[in-house]
Amino acid sequence: MTHWIGQTFTSDAGWNHLEDLVDIGNRMAGSEGEREAAELTRDALESVGARDARLEEFDIQGWTRGDSEVRAGDTAQESIALPRSPDGTATGELVDLGYGLPEDFEQTDIEGKVVMAASNVPDYYDRFIHRREKYYYAVEGGASGFVFRNHVEGCLPPTGSVGTAEDPIGDIPAVGVSKEVGSRLSRRWEGQEVEVEVNAETHDATSQNVHAELGPDTDEEVLVTSHIDAHDIAEGAMDNGAGTAMVVEMANALAEREDELDTKVHFIAYGAEEVGLVGSGHDAEARRASASRTESGDAEQADFDAIKGIVNNDGVVRGRTLSFFTHGFDALESAAEEVADDFGHPVKTIPEQGPHSDHWPYVKWGVPGFHVMSETGDEGRGWGHTYADTLDKLEVRDLREQAIVLTELTVLLAGDEFEAERKDPEEIAAALEDDDLAEGMKIIGDWPYGE
Repeated sequence: MTHWIGQTFTSDAGWNHLEDLVDIGNRMAGSEGEREAAELTRDALESVGARDARLEEFDIQGWTRGDSEVRAGDTAQESIALPRSPDGTATGELVDLGYGLPEDFEQTDIEGKVVMAASNVPDYYDRFIHRREKYYYAVEGGASGFVFRNHVEGCLPPTGSVGTAEDPIGDIPAVGVSKEVGSRLSRRWEGQEVEVEVNAETHDATSQNVHAELGPDTDEEVLVTSHIDAHDIAEGAMDNGAGTAMVVEMANALAEREDELDTKVHFIAYGAEEVGLVGSGHDAEARRASASRTESGDAEQADFDAIKGIVNNDGVVRGRTLSFFTHGFDALESAAEEVADDFGHPVKTIPEQGPHSDHWPYVKWGVPGFHVMSETGDEGRGWGHTYADTLDKLEVRDLREQAIVLTELTVLLAGDEFEAERKDPEEIAAALEDDDLAEGMKIIGDWPYGE
């Protein structure tokens, strides 16, 4: 039966939810706006037919933005604080490290200096270097402050968190500046003393994950996920209102196909992704703890081991072509390509590890999982993490088309015939080494495998 395709292609469930999310305003982790978004998502999942829609609360480190600036000469240059930057002022000689590659930090004396690094990497470099990796190279080198310069034109200072799971507040003041401000700072004041000031408040806060289910009440389950929170400077339409809208649209479509599901589909919209995958980490650790208790004789279900696969939507709808990080799981790659061929929809599969979204707290322990994004043709985040992450950049047709493809993919994963063999954590660790990601993960405290 194919009537669900027509229903999905004309559905407003996901797009209406996206509009509701962006109209909230601030959805920063731990904020009232994030909670309102979670409640709206719970209600939206319930309204399309998912059962037991509910919120699960957890504690987080709260952080509230104040003013910030970079003082150079007799000027004050516009900036925004990076979330979880400590409150304070840093003074030192400005050093522009360009792209901020690991070797740039190794070859430069940055002790006591204010380091500036760009948000992108050069075309010749074989991997992406995350913002937090550059920040902690600066910390390790003894820098007094960190300036993160956007590579995208348009007077758009970038945001993005610092801090680690063990120490949620970073070590040195950190700000984002636009490409234009960064170029001006480098041209006029490199080698001169500058001052970086961050005003921010830290406090105890609460976030929440949204849960709901469809399909049979099996122990085994397929997770369909997104994150609700967004940076407070923009609407968060692309990152990640669209992902949460996709979860709602997929639930709407899967409710029409519930009889076809052999395995339970568990929808989770996480909180606090933008400050270190906190919501998904909370859920994954609870599952691992349950698994450990079961192995020692406790009667509780080892539900971490029961995850059959993950479809994590973070970065969908930004462009028409879907991209799938498959993390070396051949069965996932084959499934994505099979569904794409059936629908004639453009996709790109990426076998490398992708440790920067809410699939990762599970995948790092060997659970088969997709990180689903979309191709934009832009380098890096593009409009993401800036004031320009707004609804007008997205198209409802892309949401509907991608929902059709991802719904079919989820039905395939939930089928009795589908099996993706789990990996040993040692195999994931080796793949991270092969992909040249291990060093960066170790510097930012995200390496979970020991020495």
